[in-house]
Amino acid sequence: MSPWLTVVGIGEDGFKGLGRNARHALLRATRIIGAQRQLDLLPVCIRGERALWPSPFSLEPVLAQRGEPVCVLASGDPMFYGVGASLARQVPADELLILPAPSSVSLAAARLGWPLQEVVTLSVVARPLAALNAHLASGVRLLVLSNDGRSPAMIAALLASCGFGPSRLSVFEHLGGADERRIDGSAQAWGDMAVADLNLVAIECVADAHTLRLSRLAGLPDSAFRHDGQLTKRDVRAMTLARLAPMPGELLWDVGAGSGSIGIEWMRAHPSCRALAIEADAGRQGLIEHNRDALGVPGLQLIRGKAPHALNGLETPDAIFIGGGVTREGVLDTCWQQLKPGGRLVANAVTLQSEMTLMDWRARHGGELTRIHVAQAQPLGEFDTWRQALPITLLEVVKPL
Repeated sequence: MSPWLTVVGIGEDGFKGLGRNARHALLRATRIIGAQRQLDLLPVCIRGERALWPSPFSLEPVLAQRGEPVCVLASGDPMFYGVGASLARQVPADELLILPAPSSVSLAAARLGWPLQEVVTLSVVARPLAALNAHLASGVRLLVLSNDGRSPAMIAALLASCGFGPSRLSVFEHLGGADERRIDGSAQAWGDMAVADLNLVAIECVADAHTLRLSRLAGLPDSAFRHDGQLTKRDVRAMTLARLAPMPGELLWDVGAGSGSIGIEWMRAHPSCRALAIEADAGRQGLIEHNRDALGVPGLQLIRGKAPHALNGLETPDAIFIGGGVTREGVLDTCWQQLKPGGRLVANAVTLQSEMTLMDWRARHGGELTRIHVAQAQPLGEFDTWRQALPITLLEVVKPL
């Protein structure tokens, strides 16, 4: 069948900025759905019934009109953090026509002279600001879709608190329209400047001289985490994550998460990586919540409970790390049962008892055991010597397909 639903991307220049196909779709539509601001951009010659999105937001008013000529209005490119992506998951491709206009990030990049392929694009529309933290590094350019007029000041405050106060901000209001305006300043001097609700923030990240460098590769400095001593240390963490091998879109269970360092670094590996941190101790749960926000992965889900019982009903994982509770009855076996075929299980042991548990489990299920010894040079009187950390025994096993 021919498309009954047309999603029209409309900019601040309104109807006159639309192409011929978009204009014809609006003229033919019996019903047009959008935000009030978008509907107000239409001229009186558009006769279709105009309707606002319901609150709370729902696609049902659109889906209920299947077969009728319906138009949905979206800002700029409907497939860039827009309603077009949501509709495309619900409506077959042959029933849907999407007509994009230039997105706000395209317009901002054009104003700034920034090649889009060299820019990180993000949205804080109904999303936590803490997600920006994962992308902060000197020289990085960010284009951020704001939630409202308060967003620029909140973003500036976050940058200053993270050691990126010298970063340069450009806020664009009403991009592409008659009221377009640009405001420039530094994060540390931004203050509480009044800004229109419809805005985009461009950031050139500049770190303070003493700001800790946080790579996206595994093995962040131990000082990047708040912890109570229950932390998988940097070198062991890097080796563990290399074996867990995060891939885009995959889900990790971080069992006995402690400070949450493994799950956090798993999610920093790629924006689509997900993790569940299972932790029973209330104090450590607070540490995980702090660390996930500070390191830019607020989407890490905290499961408050003790394995194996806390694992019941959780989404099936692609990989599992067991950092605590290896000797607890049923933990290893439950994790193995829940793991997807082809998934990776990695468990670390420090004590003799936990090491014996891993050795016995390997005898039944296979896998590889690795002993990790790490020593650091430390002072001894007037000289230096090697101080040996406790050795770690690491079990790595892949579940057969």
